[in-house]
Amino acid sequence: MEDPEPSRPRPLSLAATATVTRHVEVHRLAVAGRQAAIARDTGARLCQVWLRTSRFAAVEAMATATLTLGPDASALYQRGWARSSTGQPRPALEDFHRALTMYQQAGDHGNEAATLSNIGHVHDRLGDRRRALGFYHQALPILREVGDRAGEAATLNNIGHVHDGLGDRQQALDFYHQALPIRREVGNRAGEAATLNNIGLVHDRLGDRQQALDYYHQALPIMREVGDRAGEATTLNNIGGVHAGLGDRRRALGFYDQALPILREVGDRAGEAATLNNIGLVHVGLGDRRRALDFYHQALPIMREVGDRAGEAVTRYNIAMVHRAGGDLDQAIQELEHVVDLDRQVDHPDLDADTAVLEQLRRQRAERPGIHMR
Repeated sequence: MEDPEPSRPRPLSLAATATVTRHVEVHRLAVAGRQAAIARDTGARLCQVWLRTSRFAAVEAMATATLTLGPDASALYQRGWARSSTGQPRPALEDFHRALTMYQQAGDHGNEAATLSNIGHVHDRLGDRRRALGFYHQALPILREVGDRAGEAATLNNIGHVHDGLGDRQQALDFYHQALPIRREVGNRAGEAATLNNIGLVHDRLGDRQQALDYYHQALPIMREVGDRAGEATTLNNIGGVHAGLGDRRRALGFYDQALPILREVGDRAGEAATLNNIGLVHVGLGDRRRALDFYHQALPIMREVGDRAGEAVTRYNIAMVHRAGGDLDQAIQELEHVVDLDRQVDHPDLDADTAVLEQLRRQRAERPGIHMR
């Protein structure tokens, strides 16, 4: 499991002597007293702190409260980030587009670029990779123009993610390796960990599992150090995937079982669904097809809910393979028809291979009409 990441707005910080609890109370009183400037400033600072530690529900609630005092680009941006991270892509896009208009009207090029990158991030999660690239490539020259090295690195990382999703692994690695030294240069530990995780995933897909594990095990302690719970869960999931690929299914389940409650804790619905899918895949390997189907069918409605068409295609393919193994060609073909349709929608690199499997199963069914072994 891999994910593009949101680009951060320009940094704000809480006063060193003030506690988060005090700022929460200041924000509450400011909203109640209709003191918009105080509410916006305090809310922006708190939300930035919470976003770094995956407290997405708290960010959405605070930004929504701030917005009761009128439109505010920062609150819209941060709520969009929280919604994107918790499987609400359409509301997130609405927030980001409203923020983008306000930043453009204010001539705030730095936050304009960050918002363009985040709109790309949402389209990538929706599987619309070509559209995502368009937004990223709008953002990149602006980030370079304003000297936002951290934002430049995040966008390079995200462009790499799109190329990986399109099956161009080497180009993905090229962009990740452009991003990584910049992240180290600016001291962005969370971003460094995210890129290390993504490089690991490409190596895993290229079949170099030991190198993948090396990158994941570089990423994991950094994510724990900075409190990035969502990133920690993603990396645990990916380590589980490597062990599953190496045939150590029990160890894989151990990592998935560590990831799943964290994903639920932070509200990462897309990550939860991906992990449920992966647990199902392990149970297939253990010969328990019924239990595998149970996990796949837990994952599927979440993927539809969050609009993850690429993930839905993967899970439906896995369901189809279980039905094929059980001799139910009708059900397998029905699932694969959905898979091929979804592959076309997201320009998936497996379209030709999935279409070939579908045609093979149709031929098998035609050779033995009316016979469906279970």
